Amino acid sequence: MNELALSTAIEAALVARNPRHMQVARAALLPGYFQRAASLLRELRGTVIIGTGFPVAGTFETDGPVGAMALYQALATLGARPVIACGAPLSHALMQEYDVLELRAGCPASAQVEARRHLQALRPQAIIAIESPGLTADGRYYNMRGDDITAHCHLFDPFVTLADCPTIAIGDGGNEIGMGNIAGALAGLDIRAAVTGCDELLVADVSNWGAYGLIAFLAYWAGRDLLANISPLALLQHLSTHGSVDGVTRENTLTEDGLPVEAGIGVIAQLRELTNFSTGKLFH
Repeated sequence: MNELALSTAIEAALVARNPRHMQVARAALLPGYFQRAASLLRELRGTVIIGTGFPVAGTFETDGPVGAMALYQALATLGARPVIACGAPLSHALMQEYDVLELRAGCPASAQVEARRHLQALRPQAIIAIESPGLTADGRYYNMRGDDITAHCHLFDPFVTLADCPTIAIGDGGNEIGMGNIAGALAGLDIRAAVTGCDELLVADVSNWGAYGLIAFLAYWAGRDLLANISPLALLQHLSTHGSVDGVTRENTLTEDGLPVEAGIGVIAQLRELTNFSTGKLFH
């Protein structure tokens, strides 16, 4: 298949379950968005800032960090210099094994200052937000239940809005950074939709899976089976030992958005098949 057909197949596969109506979001996007987003990272050798971390029950949820860790691994393999931007306690869970930029700002004004400082220092060539809370029209942040979580958020929006490089965002519900691109389509959903936009928005049933879709395209172009070495189970285990919770159940389990780890493993297998990497070892 050609690249647009491949992108369209990935886009359909990643919203097949449709638990949070991301098929509505997909319909609002111009087909080929995974291809376009991946092209922004192709052959990139400089710094890529990957923002993630959604606060849940006093800690962080598993959806988002798993995808960020997987993308970090893939981008580093391809020669880029990834940095994961997140706040505590997630930053503490990652800093031993990843290059971490710890977000500390707790209000929009200080977040603007923090973002400008880091953007000037790091001069990123791309910015990616994965399951990052997005600012809403009233200047607050909300979870899928409609709870105001502003006091618990580490704000990544300014990194996206102030950037002078390409920006990509991945979300699965409508309240994440990037969803401002399709605000009209989300108006009928029972959520407090985010207004922060980006250059390319990717949607999936689980945001981690959107990261896998991006990796799949980069692997396709590089001729390297980058997904074969991604182990959702190992990544979830690492996060679990540092106090992560499932964003739906709010329990410390090896799951993402209420789904067993096998679901994510299956998505990786499907993506590898679509990109002609269906043989060889697949880590669980």
